[in-house]
Amino acid sequence: MKKIFLFAIVCAFAFAACNTEKASTSTTEVETVTPTASNEISAKQQQLAQAARAKQQQQKKAIQATSATTAVAATNSDFKWYTFEEAVAANEKEPKKFMIDMYTSWCGWCKVMDQKTFSKPEVQDYLNEHFYAIKFNAERKDKMSFKGEDFEFMQRGRRGIHGLANKLMNGRASYPTIVYLDEKMEPIRSAPGFKQVVQIMPELKYAAENAYKTQSLGEFQSSMR
Repeated sequence: MKKIFLFAIVCAFAFAACNTEKASTSTTEVETVTPTASNEISAKQQQLAQAARAKQQQQKKAIQATSATTAVAATNSDFKWYTFEEAVAANEKEPKKFMIDMYTSWCGWCKVMDQKTFSKPEVQDYLNEHFYAIKFNAERKDKMSFKGEDFEFMQRGRRGIHGLANKLMNGRASYPTIVYLDEKMEPIRSAPGFKQVVQIMPELKYAAENAYKTQSLGEFQSSMR
């Protein structure tokens, strides 16, 4: 009887040990599987995020392409931007007034003015007829000559300015600034700041029609109403 009782106790211990081992193994397996599942989820999230970024880039490129196409469509194919040197040379054969767009590579409003104002056919047509339209990078680094005087880039402030740009803007650097010169390359006026079409057209006519010789811009604008 004792032998049977001892045998039963031994069997009970063996059964308990076996269950404990299985439970331990099961726990270990769960612990092993859980990080793997987490990694798979993380990798999937990264793939989705990359796909979303790629889609955003495609949409951005599509918008930029559409904007570029619209800008080109609104541009007069006969319109020409001159360099300062080209305009001076052309003026010797066919005298016109100068409209100089003073800009810099970092000027955001200069770019907006290119897209919103200078791209419009009515502005381009008027410039073609009455002016040499000049793009002048106010931070250009080369040496230039103008009316017997040499000008170079001057290191001033954080960025510096070209000496001729400084002279034409009367020492008041602001971008964009429109500088107007007459046929003899004498200054008419300079106009700083972004201009919409309705703002720049009166200024162009004020210079082209020689109204600046007899009245202020404000008086001229009032007479146009």
